[in-house]
Amino acid sequence: MQSNLQNVVETLNRIILGKPGQIKLAIVCLLAKGHLLIEDLPGMGKTTLAHALARVLGLDFQRIQFTSDLLPGDIIGSAIYRRSDETFKFHEGPIFTQVILADEVNRATPKSQSALLEAMEEYQVTVDGVSRKLPKPFFVIATQNPFHQIGTYPLPESQLDRFLIRISLGYPAREVERQLFSGQDSRKLIENLKPVLDAQSLILMQNAVDKVSVTDTLYEYLQDLVAATRQSNQWSHGLSPRGGLALLRAAKSWAVLEQRDYVLPEDIQAVWLAVTEHRLMSQSSSSSSIDNPVANILKNTVIPR
Repeated sequence: MQSNLQNVVETLNRIILGKPGQIKLAIVCLLAKGHLLIEDLPGMGKTTLAHALARVLGLDFQRIQFTSDLLPGDIIGSAIYRRSDETFKFHEGPIFTQVILADEVNRATPKSQSALLEAMEEYQVTVDGVSRKLPKPFFVIATQNPFHQIGTYPLPESQLDRFLIRISLGYPAREVERQLFSGQDSRKLIENLKPVLDAQSLILMQNAVDKVSVTDTLYEYLQDLVAATRQSNQWSHGLSPRGGLALLRAAKSWAVLEQRDYVLPEDIQAVWLAVTEHRLMSQSSSSSSIDNPVANILKNTVIPR
């Protein structure tokens, strides 16, 4: 199982060049049964990462291009009247798949954005009073453009909180960009990808995350970090209990990716920014900045002994 997981990492690193940290976080998000938000400028490889992830994991995949005229029914489906027997038949929308790419999610209106809320939290959709279960595993990858770009609608806090992890790919290093220019088109590489896992194997790995052990000392460390966000005056509110649980599950998943069945402080630290920044709505745009208050909490919180 672990060897297959490492093959997933290696395969994705051949498609998305020079972004090993972001790739690991994307896989961690999936192992943790979470949803992934990728925020970046157009053309940075957000859609390519989503396609490659679905293909290498052997999962069914659908893409929805979010636009200002998109309706909730275009996402979840709708009931169509059948003249033959004078009844309504529900036609499933593209959300009934294992991996759904909500491309440029913040270009749609809040009403259409909210069509994802029940699916992301309850793994079902309700139409005309009837709830329909979504496939397993179910994974939402949403991309969004920076808020300063024309035609964007900021995601509400309630929806941001449903994304376990947020990442940004950023510009490639010069030597990596040279490889992009001289190498094969990534779209052709994706077409030739062979699945490394299947849905059942992935579910077994997700279940393994539940069995990862956490010591009382690490629970205390996690609580200290969460408490520090609530005591800071940088935000109107700190991390919620759901945010703390998200941090714990992401840390467990990172441990699984590192081939361990126990959590270390380094696991919590590795996922800290990706799990918390979008929940705390930090004004800093750089995860590595020494002035980033979210990063400073991690820096200033002592690991209990």
